[in-house]
Amino acid sequence: MTAEASQAGPQEDLAADGERPLRIALLTYKGNPFCGGQGVYVRHLSRELARLGHRVEVIGSQPYPVLDEGYDGISLTELPSLDLYRSPDPFRTPKRDEYRDWIDALEVATMWTGGFPEPLTFSLRARRHLRARRGEFDIVHDNQTLGYGLLGDVGAPLVTTIHHPITVDRQLELDAAENWRQRMSKRRWYAFTQMQKRVARRLPSVLTVSGTSRQEIIDHLGVRDDRIHVVHIGADTDQFSPNPAVPQVPGRIVTTSSADVPLKGLVFLVEALAKVRTEHPDAHLIVVGKRPTEGPVAQSIERYGLEGAVQFVKGITDAELVDLVRSAEVACVPSLYEGFSLPAAEAMATGTPLVATTGGAIPEVAGRDGETCLAVPPGDPGALATALSRLLADPALRARLGAAGRERVLARFTWAKAAEGTAARYREAITSGRTAGAATASLSPSAPPSPAPSPSPTSVTGVSPESRATC
Repeated sequence: MTAEASQAGPQEDLAADGERPLRIALLTYKGNPFCGGQGVYVRHLSRELARLGHRVEVIGSQPYPVLDEGYDGISLTELPSLDLYRSPDPFRTPKRDEYRDWIDALEVATMWTGGFPEPLTFSLRARRHLRARRGEFDIVHDNQTLGYGLLGDVGAPLVTTIHHPITVDRQLELDAAENWRQRMSKRRWYAFTQMQKRVARRLPSVLTVSGTSRQEIIDHLGVRDDRIHVVHIGADTDQFSPNPAVPQVPGRIVTTSSADVPLKGLVFLVEALAKVRTEHPDAHLIVVGKRPTEGPVAQSIERYGLEGAVQFVKGITDAELVDLVRSAEVACVPSLYEGFSLPAAEAMATGTPLVATTGGAIPEVAGRDGETCLAVPPGDPGALATALSRLLADPALRARLGAAGRERVLARFTWAKAAEGTAARYREAITSGRTAGAATASLSPSAPPSPAPSPSPTSVTGVSPESRATC
C-alpha cells in the first residue's frame, strides 16, 4: 500500500486498486447516448469508475448525458449552452433574454457565420466552472472537447480522450461534396478542427481507444507519440449477451448509423442489400438511427426500390437495442473509417455474426476475416453483398463466427477493463503534476539552493512543463 493509500482511512474506503478514491470531473460537450459514441463513452466509463470506488461528476452540455442510476459515486452537473442545434428548431436564433454573457454571443456569432461553436464555447464555460471549484477534483478528464478554454490552469491535472481526429471526418465530407458551395460550407463548419489541432499538441496526456486512432492523432494532429496512451473501450457484456429465447428473424441485417454522413458508409450497405435480395428475397435492413429525408442514402433507397426493405428505428431503450441485435442473422458495420467501433463490439458480444469493413480501427475490434468476422474493403458494395449473402446462406458459419466474436470481446473489450486502464492513467497524471509542481518550486528564486542539480521536470509522457507552452 502506498503512502497515499495509507492516509485514506480504513480499507473499505479505498478504491479497487488499493489507493485513495479519486474525485473525477468528466467533461463532455455532447452527451446524447443514443447518437454518436461520446455519450456512450461517458455513460459506461462513469459507471465502471464508480464501481471501482471513485467519485465521478459528469459535467456536460446539451444533449445532456444519461447516466446509470443506482451508483452513489456518479452525479451530473449541467453546464448549459444555448442549444442552437436542438430539435425541432436547429440553427435557431435565441431571444434577447436568453443571452447571459459574451460566450453566448460568441456561440451565436459562430453559428451565424456557418461554423460549429460548441467545442470552443463549452471549453470556455468549463474552465470558468472548474476554476471556481478549485480543489474539489483530483483530475479533470476531457472527452474530446479540445477547446482553447482547456489550455492552462483548470484547477487539476488534465487528461483528454481523443476517440479519433475529426480531421478524418472533415476530409471524407470534403471528398463527398458535389460542388464548390458544399466544399466551402464543409470547410467553414469544420473550422474548429484547426483549434483542436493547436490544443491537442499542447496537451500533457492523451488517451485514445485504438492503435489506429493513436497513429491518426500523430499524423493528423501532430501530437507527440510519447504523450498518447491506448486504453481500449468495449461493450457492456452483461447486457449485450446471447439469449436463445430471442428468436432470429430470417434475413434480418442490423446496422447502426447515427448520422447520414459519408464516414458511416450506409449508402454502400443499401446498395449491397439490393444485390443480396436477388439471392435472398427475405433480406432486409434495420438501421438504428434517424431516417434521412434527402441525400445519398434516401436516394439509394428510392433508386433500388427498397422502401419496404429498409427500416429506421431511433430512441429505443438499451434492452430493445440488445434484443434487436439478437434478432438479426447478421450485424454489419459498413463504415469507411472508425476510431474504434462500439457497434461492432456490442454485436459481437451478443453472439451475432458480424460483417465489417477494414476501415480505420475496425479490424482491431472485429478481428481476422473468417475467424471472428467476415471482413471486406471499405466502400465496396459488391464485397459487402458477397459477405452478407454468404452468412445468410450458412447457419453453421454464423454460429461459429458469433461464438468466436463474443469470446474476443470478453477477452479484450469490456468497460471494466477500460475503467481500470483509465484510472491508472489518472494516477500517473496526478503524480506527474505533483512532481512538476515540486520541481518548479525548487527552481524558483525564493527557494533555497539544492545541494545537487535536479533532473529536468517531466510529465508522465516525458514532456517538460515549459515545453507544453511552446509546442
